[in-house]
Amino acid sequence: MTLPVYQDRAHQEPAVDRIPRLDPAGALAPVPGRSPGGLPRVVLPSGHLAVHLTRYEDVRKALSHPALSRAEANTEDGPRFLPTALPPQMLISLDAPDHGRIRRLVTPDFAATAVTALLPGLRALLEERITALRAAPRPDLFREVLDRVTPAVTGGFLGVPEEDLRQLRTASRVIQLAPEDDPEGLTAEFTRGLGYAAALVRGERPLLPGGLLSRLLERREQAEPALDDDELTVLFLTLLVTVDQNTLSVLTKAVYALLCAPPLWRAAAGDPASVPRITEELIRLLPLGGPVGFPRVARADVEFEAGTVRAGETVLPDVFRANRDPEVFPRPLAVDPDRPARRHLQFGHGLHHCLGAALARLEINEVVTALTGALPGATLDADPAALPWDEGALLRRPTALPVRF
Repeated sequence: MTLPVYQDRAHQEPAVDRIPRLDPAGALAPVPGRSPGGLPRVVLPSGHLAVHLTRYEDVRKALSHPALSRAEANTEDGPRFLPTALPPQMLISLDAPDHGRIRRLVTPDFAATAVTALLPGLRALLEERITALRAAPRPDLFREVLDRVTPAVTGGFLGVPEEDLRQLRTASRVIQLAPEDDPEGLTAEFTRGLGYAAALVRGERPLLPGGLLSRLLERREQAEPALDDDELTVLFLTLLVTVDQNTLSVLTKAVYALLCAPPLWRAAAGDPASVPRITEELIRLLPLGGPVGFPRVARADVEFEAGTVRAGETVLPDVFRANRDPEVFPRPLAVDPDRPARRHLQFGHGLHHCLGAALARLEINEVVTALTGALPGATLDADPAALPWDEGALLRRPTALPVRF
């Protein structure tokens, strides 16, 4: 099978909008007219009207503005994309100062210098999995490598038996998919996941020595006030779900994009030093699920370049659109490894900047470097448009990547 080279029509760089299914379908219904403050509005899946911020500078400001509250949006009848409210103790649901009280206990373990300790084990695991891929009668990068590496790394990092993590994956997958047509099923899997996390907190299930969760149990008294069992349970579940599933989603789409754009795969294979620049462009362009953000409720008027958000209004900072703002990222859909550095917002900004950003980058860069180095001639052995995908609010990825080499 000869694959087309999905490139920007006017330039040489591959363009993500030309790779089948890589971009999610639009999920926001625009509302005619403007808000009282002169801003466009959309209808959220919950039925609420939200001011729609799409310019990079406006979205960046909204993500870190103290007057825009996540907690006030996370209520049973509040504005949201998910079919149910999240546990109020979740970091993404908290405002200052509660957010910082919990986050400070975890931040040192997710620093770039801390996660590099995972490199020797990750590299050995990749060598093992690539050997298994070569020997497979029908080589599938997702099944043999990506879906095996992320739970192993997550289990070792958190200190959870990998078998436990795999058994929890049904719950974590459903939680991230957040199916609107099955809110009862979503609630049931949330309950199952919380039950497992609570058993870890109470010492009823084993933790591996030296892992992050064991250290958090030892540190809980350092918070003021100390973290109670409910807070630790929700924190544990958040880490168990997101460290594994979020990395796997972005990693899988990045590898899929590289396979669909052979010049990028060859560039990574020929110059390993270029891999971080290539993957950073892909991360900029690839949201976890659909083009969603987490809505906020304004506690006061906030001025933006495009207009004013009024107190009481719901605000949607659209990271997907902001990362494609042509005023900040010229030719925004092109994957340009030589693009001048400008921090994208895929990992958030400010208070809710993703804890696992350094860990995700480390895994993605190491996997891409290993795969392109070991398999420089790998190509996708299927029609890209026919691949199966998981599709959900916070999880969207191919579930098979058959290759030949």
